[in-house]
Amino acid sequence: MDVSALSPRVRRSLRWLPAALWAAGIFAGSSIPGTNIPGQYSVWGHLGEYLVLGLLTAWALRRDGWSTVLLVLGLCALYGASDEFHQAFVPYRVPDILDWATDLTGAAIGVATYLLWTHRRDTRRQ
Repeated sequence: MDVSALSPRVRRSLRWLPAALWAAGIFAGSSIPGTNIPGQYSVWGHLGEYLVLGLLTAWALRRDGWSTVLLVLGLCALYGASDEFHQAFVPYRVPDILDWATDLTGAAIGVATYLLWTHRRDTRRQ
């Protein structure tokens, strides 16, 4: 199937699919009881998960500048807060504000990576 044959609205919607699937994976991981989580997953796991989520969300928006940074961080902050709330209902898991802060740090690194990559790509095209 030729994606370029799809309407611009459908193409914009499809760009959100990777971020939505990644968010679903985060939710599934948060549903695992605390006794089944390996070792020191917390800090690096949260950082890595939300780095990818921030990157995919910025890619879905396909915009540059501070508005993208603020929107991505806002969306990831809300999702991270809902993730921590969800963990309150999972056996041997607890919501943790430090995990949420780590989520935001990862999202910030992800959106910064996206913006640096697009800037570098655009500079090479000129």
